[in-house]
Order: sequence, then C-alpha cells, then structure tokens
Amino acid sequence: MAALILFSLVLHLFAVQASSDGDDASFTACLAAAGVRNVTTRQSPAYDAALRLSIANLRFAGAGAPKPAAIVVPASLDELRAAVRCARGAGLVLRLRSGGHSYEGLSYTTEDRAAFAVVDLAALDRVRVDAAGSRTAWVESGATLGQVYHAVAESSPTLAFSAGSCPTVGSGGHIGGGGFGLLSRKYGLAGDNVIDAVLVDADGRVLDRAEMGEDVFWAIRGGGGGTWGAVYAWRIQLVPVPERVTTFIVNRPGTIESVARLVSTWQHVAPWLPDDFFVSAFVGAGLPELNRTGISVTFKGLYVGPSHEAVQILAERFPEIGLSDLNPREMSWIESALFFSGLPQGSSVSDLADRVLHKKNYFKAKSDYVRRPTPFNHLIRAVGLLSKEPKAYVILDPYGGAMDRIGSTDLPFPHRKGNIHGIQYLIEWTTADDRNREEYMDWLRRFYDSMAAYVANNPRTAYINYMDLDLGTNNWSGHLHLIESPNTNPNPEVEAARVWGERYFLSNYDRLVRAKTMIDPENVFRNAQSIPPTKSPRGISPKVAANVSTYDS
Repeated sequence: MAALILFSLVLHLFAVQASSDGDDASFTACLAAAGVRNVTTRQSPAYDAALRLSIANLRFAGAGAPKPAAIVVPASLDELRAAVRCARGAGLVLRLRSGGHSYEGLSYTTEDRAAFAVVDLAALDRVRVDAAGSRTAWVESGATLGQVYHAVAESSPTLAFSAGSCPTVGSGGHIGGGGFGLLSRKYGLAGDNVIDAVLVDADGRVLDRAEMGEDVFWAIRGGGGGTWGAVYAWRIQLVPVPERVTTFIVNRPGTIESVARLVSTWQHVAPWLPDDFFVSAFVGAGLPELNRTGISVTFKGLYVGPSHEAVQILAERFPEIGLSDLNPREMSWIESALFFSGLPQGSSVSDLADRVLHKKNYFKAKSDYVRRPTPFNHLIRAVGLLSKEPKAYVILDPYGGAMDRIGSTDLPFPHRKGNIHGIQYLIEWTTADDRNREEYMDWLRRFYDSMAAYVANNPRTAYINYMDLDLGTNNWSGHLHLIESPNTNPNPEVEAARVWGERYFLSNYDRLVRAKTMIDPENVFRNAQSIPPTKSPRGISPKVAANVSTYDS
C-alpha cells in the first residue's frame, strides 16, 4: 500500500510539473507573438540575475524561495497589456514588481506553490512633469521615488511630491499602499495627492479614473499594491515648497532611562508641532549608519522653512533635543531628499535616480499605531529590551497635522485622526548571521507582543506598506489559515482575510472587497494579503480607454 501511495504521488507530481511546463511554454509563446522581447525564463542563464536585481530583502533571495515561471519586463503600455493577457491565458498568477521592496517578498515570490510570473515594471519609469501649468506629473509605476523626486526638481526647485524617503522604492507599490513620508504632516500621503491613474485590468483593458469608477480609483490609492490590476501610470499633484528647507540628524546616546525620557518627551511634542515640522525618532543599540554601540535615540528633522524658525520652534517646544550641537542645515528640497535617503556620504542629487539598491540585507518588520503616549515605566522596559539586541531598532514617525484633517475613509488607509505616531519595528542581519534568522524574527515578535497594551487595539492596527504575514495567522509560518467566522459571506476567504484586512484597513475593508469584486472578480492579481473578491459577477463594464497615446507617449 505504501509503495502504491508513493507511486501515485510521483505520478501526480510529474503531471503537475508537465502541466506547469506547458503553461510556461504557452505564456512565453503568447508574449513572443505579442512582440514582448524582454522575457527571462528559468532556462535562461540570466534568470537568477534578473530575479535578484530588484530583491530588497535577502530573506527571500535564497534557493528555497519559490521562483516565477518567467520575469517579464514590459517597455510600453501595449507590452504591459500583453503580459497581463498572456499570464491569464496560461493560468499563471501575476506578481507585479515596481521596486522590489515588498517587506514579505510578495512582488517576486509566493507564499504557496501556485505557478506565477513576475511582471517587472522597471522599464516603465518615465516621469513627465508639467511644472508651469497644472503642477502635476504623470509617473509610470516602475519609476522609483528617487527618479520621481529628481525629475520634479529638474522641472522646478519649488515643487515636491509627498512620499517616502527611500529613493529605490517603486512608486507603484508605495502609492498602492498609501505612501507615508516626511511631508505627510503637511500634505498628506502620496495617495492623497494622486488625481488620476491608468490601470490595466485582468482582461487587458486600459482604464482611467472615469472608466474604472470612483470605488476602484479609491481602492488603488492605499488598498495594497498588485491587487487591483497593473497600474501603468499615476497622475500626481505636486506641492509647493520654499527654495530652502531645514534639515538635521542628531544622535543622543545615553542610559536606558535618559533615552526613554527623550522618547517620552518626543511623544508629547512631535505630533503637535506645526505642520511644516517633521521630527522622527530612531531608537536602538546598533542603529544603521552609526559607528557606535550602546542605546541611543536619533532624531531626524525636516522643517519646510528657514533654520532660524526651526530652532525657535524647538527652543520653545522641544529644548530637550539639545540645541547646542543640532547643526541645522538649509538646503533645497531635492537636497533634503538626498540628505534623508540613506545613500553613501558624498552622493550627489543625480544618484537619487539610481534605481538599484546597492546595500541589501535580511530583515523582518512589524508595525503599530499609537493613540496615547506610552507610560514612562514601559518606555524604560522597551528601551531596556532594545539595549540587549543591537540588530533591532524602532522608528517612530509623528502624525498629526494634515494626517488629522484628512478623513479616515478618504482613502483605504484609515490611520488618521487620533493617532499620534506610528511604530515600525525592524530587525536586520547579514549573510553571516542568517543561520539565526528564526531566532532574530522570534525576538522581534516577542518585543512586538510586549507593546500590545500601549498601542491601538480592537483591532491592533498595522500599515499595509509594512506588510506582515504574521497578521491573521494561527502560527508564524506566513501562510494564511482559514479562521471560523459567524459571518455567512459567500466566499470564506473574505472572512479569513478580514482578520488581517481590518488591521490594515479598519472599517474600509468591506468597501475594498466590493471594489475588488468589481475590478478583478476572478482574483487574477493576488498574493497572501491581497483583498479577495466575493463570489459575485463583475459589477462594472468600463470601456477601453479610447486614446492610449495620451498615456504612452
């Protein structure tokens, strides 16, 4: 009997492999017929290099990670449409990779064994700026934030885009998750500043804002990247900045108690500073970019105005930061983007346009939102724990300002009024230490658990751009497990996903499910934490955009 079972299993695996090979062949043949040339299959000697090029988290670059049938790099809107249609025709799941910064690697790998293809948007990176007229820009989804910033600044030194600080992050995924950054207290998220988009849906149709409808347009600006279709381009609203802004980065080492005291003061000050002021706090015993050990807090500040005003505000509201060696520097906005980019010392503004992340590591991250200052005795405990694990640190980003004034349902991103700051928990390690990865990740999870009583709860919230496959699972394996629910939704996956979906999106989750059902009812664009559709017919019949050249010129 055992031999018979083994023989049957071998036959099944052979059939699956044969089917997969057939799907791969039909996919590549379809692409060739459509004129798509930049296709790398598993048989190609360039396959590993093409796959690894945009992998930001080395945790998913190992030999054991599931690999795509092919990596397709479309160079035009027509080629992107062909990639979508061909993948669907071959029965392959689509993974869209804009910059490769998915925290759980879901833009280039998979959490299960489903056959999939990666559509890498790296060649769709054009940015067209209208600085003199509408003060907007069309940004293709493969453009990195650094490329966007560089193009905007070349067109005007007094225009900017409100988005994140890491220049190699792809705009497609960043905006797809909302997109928080240093200008968010003044101008909101990246998604708040998107006024149109061009989406290729699962049928290969090209839809602008009017044609996809307001529910889908709402969903794509914060409901998670790679979920709704392939966003070819975004039309973004640029925001005014003065010719000179003020920046500083200052590290404050100390004892556990003194660092906790500074963090406590920061919690009571930073969320209520003027909208023009953004001061974040990095806390750890081995902070990146610092050549010292021992617990410390690093404050990173951007003030959209002159340095004398910044110093005056800090002197009145946050003198504990220490003003004697603050060394605030006035510079242009684009120079401030370089200042906070993490690029090596001596880099130039033009280096922001380099889309390759040259310094990679292994990491695990988690996130929280805080609605009231943490009691000082718990801050001492938290800082004490961080002092014992130099590979871990936390980033505290202040909210308030525009984040308080924009409604929690205006975008899928709901973490607005009432949140005083966000927390990003990180632990990083190198190849030499990778044998201990489970130990490092378990440490971070235990530290995260220790914060439970002091963060937003019911549900405990998280940021979709800091994707965390721990959420909504009954173990730490990163696989979605169905969870019993009294709700009789026709699709149990909707209720299973609600466990993590409401942590990212709160009451916006159900509207996202409706939008998904309208635009992608067959769930062609999916990953472990993409919004699932209900089992209902497509509720939208948009037309193909009449003038494709409007977007592809």
